Formats: sequence, structure tokens, C-alpha cells
Amino acid sequence: MTRPRSTARRHLPTSPFAPPAPPAAVETFEVDDQVTHDAHGLGVVVRVEYNNDVLVDFGTRKLRIPTPYHRLYKL
Repeated sequence: MTRPRSTARRHLPTSPFAPPAPPAAVETFEVDDQVTHDAHGLGVVVRVEYNNDVLVDFGTRKLRIPTPYHRLYKL
């Protein structure tokens, strides 16, 4: 059994296959941005941490959402 790679494979210039797409840009959030989350609903960004994780107040609770922000969208 092989171990998974920790880094992506490099694309050789002589390869007949198309190079992989560059990673998508991570959306940035600022304090007081209104957001929506598929599972938790509407919320407001309370704090943006140094590693771009966000603390969101959903009214009933505050959750820390790590990057990449899956299912979190700015309104």
C-alpha cells in the first residue's frame, strides 16, 4: 500500500496532458461582514484570526470557521 503524497505532483513541460488548474483564491472576510452558512444560517463575522480563520456569530452560538471556507458565503 502506498502512502498519499503531501505535495502535488509537478507538471512536466513535455507532458501531453494539460497542466493542473491553479488553486482557487480563498475568499477574504472582514469584521461585520454578513455571511450565510449552509448548515448554520445567517451570521455576522466577529473576528478574523491571523491565519484567516473567522469567528462567526450565528445568533444562538459563535463558531470558528477554518479556511478554506466550505459552505460559507458573503452576502
